[in-house]
Amino acid sequence: VCVLINMRPLTDDETKLLFEKLSKYIGDNLKLLVDRPDDNYCFRLHKDRVYYVSESMMKRSTNFSRKNLISLGTCVGKFTKGGKFRLQITALDYLAPYAKHKIWLKPSAEQSFLYGNHVLKSGLGRITENTSQYQGVVVYSMSDTPLVRSTHDAM
Repeated sequence: VCVLINMRPLTDDETKLLFEKLSKYIGDNLKLLVDRPDDNYCFRLHKDRVYYVSESMMKRSTNFSRKNLISLGTCVGKFTKGGKFRLQITALDYLAPYAKHKIWLKPSAEQSFLYGNHVLKSGLGRITENTSQYQGVVVYSMSDTPLVRSTHDAM
């Protein structure tokens, strides 16, 4: 495995923080994200940001010089200066299919949520069973489209 643009594998502590955060949203489906049948995927760290990249893409990227590469793969999140891990919105495409707990919003509540407001109980269309309080959820519209808030605390 080659290391590109100063990308490096995550340390044990970093991997633990990443997997704890991901398991909050996708639970045991974390195995499906890591062990994919189409290719081997891994997580790499570059400037406090964690990228999800296939090993075949990493090998192909060796054709480019380091100064011409800005990033490689999909940014999943970043480590804060305080040592916490925060998910980025770019991880939604990978989290949504494997989400353990989901909430569907009624059309009347979608706009309010997208502008950063809280969701009222009357705005819930459906919710998965056994969703506990403070559980990480993925928010969907009634047409099964994952929604993203306009604020930084979306995930």
